Amino acid sequence: MHGPDGAAPMTFESVNLLVFALWRTGAADQEKGFGMESKNDPSDRPLDTTRREFVQHSLAAAGSVWASSALPLHAETAAPGQKPNLIFIYGEGHRWDCLSIAGHPILKTPNHDRIGREGVRFTNAFCTNALCAPARSSVLTGMYSKSTGALDNKEIDKPLDVPYFTDMLQEVGYDIALVGKAHCRAGAKDRKWDYYFGFNAPVTNYYRPVFAEGRKGVVGPEKTYQGYADDVALDKALAWLAEPREKPFCLLYWPQTPHAPFYRDRRHLDLYNGVAIPKPSTFDDDLKGWPGKPKAFIEAKNKIGTLENPDATRSLEEVVKDYYAGLVAVDDMLGRLFKHLEDKGIMDDTAIIHSSDHGYFLGEFRCFDKRLMHEPSIRIPMMVRYPKLIKPGTVKDQMVLDLDIAPTLLEIAGVAPRKEMQGKSLIPLAQNAANMWRKEWFYDYYEYPGYEDVRPHHGIRTETHKLMHYYTVDEWEMYDLSRDPEEANNLYGKPEYAATEKHLKAELERLAAQIPQRQS
Repeated sequence: MHGPDGAAPMTFESVNLLVFALWRTGAADQEKGFGMESKNDPSDRPLDTTRREFVQHSLAAAGSVWASSALPLHAETAAPGQKPNLIFIYGEGHRWDCLSIAGHPILKTPNHDRIGREGVRFTNAFCTNALCAPARSSVLTGMYSKSTGALDNKEIDKPLDVPYFTDMLQEVGYDIALVGKAHCRAGAKDRKWDYYFGFNAPVTNYYRPVFAEGRKGVVGPEKTYQGYADDVALDKALAWLAEPREKPFCLLYWPQTPHAPFYRDRRHLDLYNGVAIPKPSTFDDDLKGWPGKPKAFIEAKNKIGTLENPDATRSLEEVVKDYYAGLVAVDDMLGRLFKHLEDKGIMDDTAIIHSSDHGYFLGEFRCFDKRLMHEPSIRIPMMVRYPKLIKPGTVKDQMVLDLDIAPTLLEIAGVAPRKEMQGKSLIPLAQNAANMWRKEWFYDYYEYPGYEDVRPHHGIRTETHKLMHYYTVDEWEMYDLSRDPEEANNLYGKPEYAATEKHLKAELERLAAQIPQRQS
């Protein structure tokens, strides 16, 4: 292939590199539109972005580059045989502050901490729908629930006809595996996993777990195993990693611990015995008449101690200690995983991302679980370790989202994201190369009626403020997070904050309009 007159010959590889560089340079400019145009309904066009479309868009921005229809589907930047391995550790209900690297006064999580200490830690990371199944669909697709159509924990047996980032990785030569809690549409069993060992439910029996296993896109029937659920899953993951292979791998290790009912492994039955658990400052707000909270918040069935429920949330101390013990169990498992990588000599050849599907209330406003847009529910950890790209000990306080995980893993692998993806790769931000970053983002929760009966609501979070709207009953909450990080003082409707309220409402409407609604 030759360039314009007088230019040096251009190979397919050099075009790939240039096109990908052009995409990455322009990615920041898409922030206002979240990478999608709201005027285009996803049901009106193919969901898969072809390589030809991607090249054409990039060429238009560049002015002139010669391209060929023989190019592969996705832009690649890594040379053959040099693609990094990828491991995505997706925690269950892991709050952002429940890490010793985040300064937690009780928890000790040395293996989690290692990811952030030897890589980058994002201190303001969030999920966009704090519920298991829709969050998992969002990280797999890089898209909002509103755009995937996976809105809640219902219809989880129904397949989702949107490409996953793992599909794209497999297309360019990766072996892909999902091990642990799938809990998303069809349990992701409709994909052609090279290896699958998972279950499609909020939780499986902790001591006699039920998993389905499969290879090469064929998943067998469910079977019952003996042992602590996530230890069983990790054993399977390590066995798969130990198999000889010529391809790079992408492993999704998704433990269920510490999902309610919080059963512990034998080695942690006495952990935190005698340790005092501090009471959140808002724990007794119910005794004060729930100051400032709307009826929609008060009536949600997510309060510790007064409701019979299968989550076994009978007291603050019980919930918190069992939750902490579960995170310690997962930390032990990560130690085993990292030792395996080190023993094989591939630790630094493997990019590792850790995050979580959502946060978790631990007694704030006497709540447990997630769903609501308050900080304990939506803030999650986000850490990336890959020394070939990221300087150890990097800390970033910009707002990052679960939508950013798929584009990040794709960039590390040298694959351009689909144009429908609404997240952004975290690599430029980690490398101080991001000229622009989001200043606000959109939250959307749908499931109602259902378990806990949390009303549908959406909202906007900026770097300093938050506005929430329970739109089916027209109730609101608004907080100045810079002065009130515990969200104790609802400012909505107060005359002195009318200008802020008006601005946030306008921004909420703008953001909501920019995200295409998938038609079911």
